[in-house]
Amino acid sequence: MLTPEQSAIIKATVPILETGGEALTTHFYKIMLGEYAEVRPLFNQAHQAHGTQPRALANAVLQYARHIDNLGALGALPAQIIQKHVALQILPEHYPIVGTCLLRAIREVLGEEIATDAVIDAWAAAYGQLADILIAAEGAQYDQLAAAPGGWRGARSFRVADKQVESAEITSFRLEPVDGLPVIRFQPGQYLGLRLAIDGQEVRRNYSLSQKADGRSLRISVKREPGGVVSNHLHDAVKVGDTLDVFPPAGEFTLAQGTAPLALISGGVGITPTLAMAETALETGERDVIFIHYARNGDVHAFGDMIDAWAHDYPRFSAHVVYEQGGHADAPSGRPSLDQLRAWVPAEADAYFLGPKPFMAFVDAALAEIGLSDDRRHYEFFGPAEALTAA
Repeated sequence: MLTPEQSAIIKATVPILETGGEALTTHFYKIMLGEYAEVRPLFNQAHQAHGTQPRALANAVLQYARHIDNLGALGALPAQIIQKHVALQILPEHYPIVGTCLLRAIREVLGEEIATDAVIDAWAAAYGQLADILIAAEGAQYDQLAAAPGGWRGARSFRVADKQVESAEITSFRLEPVDGLPVIRFQPGQYLGLRLAIDGQEVRRNYSLSQKADGRSLRISVKREPGGVVSNHLHDAVKVGDTLDVFPPAGEFTLAQGTAPLALISGGVGITPTLAMAETALETGERDVIFIHYARNGDVHAFGDMIDAWAHDYPRFSAHVVYEQGGHADAPSGRPSLDQLRAWVPAEADAYFLGPKPFMAFVDAALAEIGLSDDRRHYEFFGPAEALTAA
């Protein structure tokens, strides 16, 4: 139990975390990934190399310390963490490892003069409180997914039923369960986790579901990342008929029901979850759907034929595509602009947007300028969650 005195100690460390939190979390990951092989599959090494994972954790630790006596002020952050953990199948036995490494990093980075026994004890209690909250919430989510029609717990074997090249960078994989049983009807915008063995090493990754739920199969669409261990393996080595270990869908970035115009705005591979959202909304026929996509050029523009078909088949669907390079009459060239979004997005719309972080920061600011309130602007990060303003 965290005492009032320990809460005060935690809050007193906020200035240290504001200036040195990333150094602390970088050292934490160095310890944990260097000494605990069992947790390495849970982390994307590219996020470590780019610094996004340490920055995201530093921000989460800072927010937790700031609001240690009012966790409700953390807003959506705990739910985002819980969903990421569920998609990767974080389990109770992983938490003591994290706690041990975090306390050791605090001591080694801050030094014994600052990280006194009282400070370490306070952070041990604070971490224990957080771990208990997350373990309970994740356990409830695992139970809910297992009990849902077509749901399951842990890994389930799916066969690659189809592999479709969508562009020079993106390939889709349609997955069907080996057991032939129904598949959970996920929410549009969610993602699933994969567990693979590559060169004798276990790795896990999350990928957005790029097609509406049909109760029979799942589709993910994967961008080939330069140097990406898993994306290149999926593109080059995984073929139709192969089986993959799949974790149940998760994620809070989901399409809410409504009748207001729906604006789906994506950059690059951020298009994947918006496809499932668009399909679901078009099926109900209850709202106008404005689909806005920014691609680098025509070679990497995926799903163009599908978008054209929707524009032909659904009177309430409109599409706008912009290429950064090599535009033409149907896809003008340029970067995202306020004028474009002002012309295409009604002020009363519900907007969902996804793409590179600078792209999302611009879109968020532009939509606010147009007049969309905070509760009408929805986004999620691929990879570790960071503050959008930091982008």
